[in-house]
Order: sequence, then structure tokens, then C-alpha cells
Amino acid sequence: MATEVKPGMFSSQTAKPSKKAGLVMGGFTLITLFAFGFGGNPAAVTFQLAEKGHLLSVPDFTVSSSGFSLLVGGLMGIITLIATWLTIKQKVVPLWLSLIFGLLGVTALLGWLAAGNVVPVSFILSSAVVLAVPIILGALGGVMSERVGVVNIAIEGQLLTGAFVASVVGSVTDNLWLGVLAAAIASAILSMSLASLAIKYLVDQIIIGVLINLLVIGVTNFLYSQWLANDGANVNYPGTFDILAIPVLSEIPIIGTALFANRVTVYLAFVLVPLVWYMLFRTKLGLRARAVGEHPLAADTVGINVARTRFWWVTAGGAIAGIGGAALSIGNVGAFGREMSGGLGFIALAVVILGRWQPFYVSASALLFGFAIIMRIWANQVSPGIPTDFITMVPYVVTLIAVTGFAGKVRPPAASGQPYTKG
Repeated sequence: MATEVKPGMFSSQTAKPSKKAGLVMGGFTLITLFAFGFGGNPAAVTFQLAEKGHLLSVPDFTVSSSGFSLLVGGLMGIITLIATWLTIKQKVVPLWLSLIFGLLGVTALLGWLAAGNVVPVSFILSSAVVLAVPIILGALGGVMSERVGVVNIAIEGQLLTGAFVASVVGSVTDNLWLGVLAAAIASAILSMSLASLAIKYLVDQIIIGVLINLLVIGVTNFLYSQWLANDGANVNYPGTFDILAIPVLSEIPIIGTALFANRVTVYLAFVLVPLVWYMLFRTKLGLRARAVGEHPLAADTVGINVARTRFWWVTAGGAIAGIGGAALSIGNVGAFGREMSGGLGFIALAVVILGRWQPFYVSASALLFGFAIIMRIWANQVSPGIPTDFITMVPYVVTLIAVTGFAGKVRPPAASGQPYTKG
């Protein structure tokens, strides 16, 4: 008779104290204070906190660029001291503290870049949310896979598949909802191949993921050049969902436009994040999934079908990543472009680690990368004199810094990447 799985049976710690966080924070605090503050431009910068015409408007905030950087640098210094104290006490630096530090750093950089100009805070925040949605959904797919012990390197391919299928189906049927559904199904089928090869045939999961990414890139590039480029009006012009503004809430200064005046793909992300969290940490189904990812032999012993659990969680994660791909095409651009995922799948992998396999932390981490991407775009517009190629590097530099400096000594689910054979 199978033994019932109970909470705490497969508990584990996912992070250990690390000295790196305090050191990295200290370095960025010094950069902010001396490069942006003492050595920065004293010209005024205006933070436009709300769009013109809002019912609930707030006045713009104008301050010296260098003075603002000194203020923010001081706050970053306080967080650095707290992180250093926690490290000395052999305690883990909370991820929310690292995220606040990162947000302050991005804000200081915005103030430095916009010396003598206006920073449209509401526009930047809303754009960051939109750009973070594919990363959030791709990372959710990664969390669901790795929580059951399957490493998902194929998020890039899943996003690209979802973007391609959503655009084509949305164009052919003239129905964007069918495009989203088709994207989820296509990416789920792609994930089935990953799950089957990894679980049944015990093929190396890293190799499978890399090959799937390369296969999807090759296939979509071929179909784009041979089909979509020649008949784009009929098969690659789906348009985008209309922006749905929630009355009153969308008028809230700063966050109103970003959170409550968006397309349905953004609202889907708002629903899926708490849903995945609830399933993972508040249901028996999620408890069994985590048990499989931590100790498959013990889970098998108490009657859990390890192979089946892994297969369906990986498949469901792929479907969510496919919706993230749809958010790229019909949720933002309005058409499919060659390799339009642009490395977001690999950033999603970093977000999974930075967020410590927790849906809410993963989403907050993805927002940091959304800020990095929109900052790159916006910085090109204000022309700060920085080479464009250097600005293009920003999201990937942030990825490296976040994973190596702020993630700490995180530990993935114990059985992640390890094949399991019954008996």
C-alpha cells in the first residue's frame, strides 16, 4: 500500500550564505557614488511620474542628476552594509533586498543617462513589464521542469515556437486567441519531445535542450525566408491584442498604466504566476512534483509515478513558455521576425536561478531584466554619447552580474538533471 506524501517530507534549503553579494553590492555602490554622483553631470533631470491627462496626476520631480545619484548611492550603501552584516552572521541575504538594490542601481543609471532630459517613469515601467512577460512565462516553464528534476535548456526554442505559431495561426484564422492556444499546444508538443527523450530514453538533458534550440531556430528561419517573407500579408500579419484599461486602477500614478492598462498576454502572466505558485506549494499535486525533483527514489517508494509526473509537468511548463512566445509576437510586435526571441530564453534560465525556483521571486527578477532591456532602447533615444553596441550588452551584463553576484550559493532541486530508472 502506497504511503501518503506529507508536507516537510521532501523539504530542502535552496540557498546558502555567500560572501559575493556584499562585495558586488559594494562595488556598484562605489560606482554609483563616484561615477554617477561626484563625477556625474550636475544638470537637472526631470522624472515624469504620470502621463499627462490622467485623472490622478502627480507633479513632475526635478532634481540634479549628480545629487540624485548621491542620494540613491547612499541608500545602496545602507543595503550593502546590511548585506555585509548578514554575511558576517552567516545568514542568507534575502532576495527581495537584492532586487531593491538592483532597482535602485537601475534608477541611478537612468538619472545619469537623462541628465538635462526627462525620464518618462510611467512609460519605462509599463514597457519593462511588457518586455518582462516573455521572460516571466519562459522562466515559469523552466521552474516547472526543474522542480520535477528535468533541466530545461530549450526555453529559447519554446519561446520561438510560440511566437512563430501564434503569428501564423493568428493571421490565417484572424483570431488572436486561437493564435495563443496554438502557441501553447505547439510548444507543449515540443516539450513532449524533450520529456520523452530525457525520461524514457535517458538522453542527456543539456544536449537535448541545445539541439531543440538549434532545430527550432533553423526551422523557423527557413519557414520565414521561404514562406512568411513572400506572403507576409496573409500569414504573418496578425496584429496585436487591444490594450484593455481597467477603470480607475489604470489612472493610478506611476503603476497604473504599467499594471492595469495592458494587453491580455500581460494579464495572463499576472494570472499564471500565482497559479503556478499555488499549485507547487499549496496542493498535493505540487508536493508530489517537488518530491520527484528532490528524491525520485523516495517518491517512487511512496507510490508516485516519477516518469509520468515529470512528463506532464515538463509538458505543461512548455505550454506556458509557448504563451510567452505568443506575448512576443501577437502580444507586442504584431508579427514574427527571425530569431525574435533574441536570447530571452537564456535570460529566463538565469532568472530561474536568480529567483531560486520560486515563481514570485522569478517574476520579480524578470522585471529587473525588463528594465535593462527598455533602458537600452531608451538610452539610444536620449543619445548619452555611449556607443550603441555597449548599450546593447546591458541585458546580458546584468544577467552575468545577477547570477554570479546576487544569486548566492543556490541549490537547485536535488535530482535536477538526473535521470531516474525505476528499480
